[in-house]
Amino acid sequence: MSKTIIPEEYFSMLSLYETQEAIGTIKSIFEKKLSMALRLKRVTAPVVIDPLTGLNDDLNGVERPVSFDVPALQKDAQVVHSLAKWKRMALYRYDFHVGKGLLADMNAIRRDEELDNTHSIYVDQWDWEKIIRKEDRNLDYLKETVRRIVNVICNTLDEVKYHFESLRTELCRDVTFITSSELAALYPDRTPKEREDLFAKEHKTIFIMQIGDVMENGERHDGRAPDYDDWALNGDLLFWDEVLGHALEISSMGIRVDEKSLDEQLNKAGCNERRKLPFHKMLLEGKLPLTIGGGIGQSRLCMLMLGKAHIGEVQSSVWDQETMEICRSAGVELL
Repeated sequence: MSKTIIPEEYFSMLSLYETQEAIGTIKSIFEKKLSMALRLKRVTAPVVIDPLTGLNDDLNGVERPVSFDVPALQKDAQVVHSLAKWKRMALYRYDFHVGKGLLADMNAIRRDEELDNTHSIYVDQWDWEKIIRKEDRNLDYLKETVRRIVNVICNTLDEVKYHFESLRTELCRDVTFITSSELAALYPDRTPKEREDLFAKEHKTIFIMQIGDVMENGERHDGRAPDYDDWALNGDLLFWDEVLGHALEISSMGIRVDEKSLDEQLNKAGCNERRKLPFHKMLLEGKLPLTIGGGIGQSRLCMLMLGKAHIGEVQSSVWDQETMEICRSAGVELL
């Protein structure tokens, strides 16, 4: 059964042609502004990697990567889930220095993703990573970085609306920060998703911190792999989406694990077998730089700025027949 729901009075503010033009405008403007705000340099990113390196993102630990054999190599390869760990290794290999970072245009396949208005098996995002000092590993540094990203998003929207005057999207620049435990205490009888919606509806732009570890109520707000974000120094950036009437996650990001937090989180997650992988061994031996990084959804951001009801309006993917019928009957054109 399709989980797609199109709001009753929804209509696209842009034609199909204008939509394609606007997507290009958003991506061009945003990438430049983000690079300037965070001091990032664009690098080329992989689509496939060797699974034996341990560099693929495990997401929530249950998603299966797309794997295939490569006869010329006599081994298997995997399509990336994201570049969370690859980026940190790249900063080390490419000889980046403190205060500088990289920006990669990532395309991934997540075969086990549940399809709805905002989820697709095709994932496109700006993956960024930046080298920081040891003294930067704190919540103040994380919050300042989040504010910079929100300003880039809002400044990009202002320029896009100048080019496309029919757009009526409004976003809030003021970010409200809250931990997952504080959010659970605020709405104890609600699910994590319901908590996000309620808090975002009131505050418009929110950053939920400390995701991955067990909260004070004994639950987890959401799953998070143990080997990239430090669960005490990470979070999700969400905006209130007026079209869909719920919170829309635009970015998952955080200060990355150091030797101590990686050791602790591998134990908590029961993933100690990863200690033998090349990436994890280098981390535990303190050979990789300390970093902060995250992913910013390209299609999600285009959805939000252009006031779209379905992610298929801003990206080309595959959908079940029922979803296509729902969209067709509502006048929603999927790419």
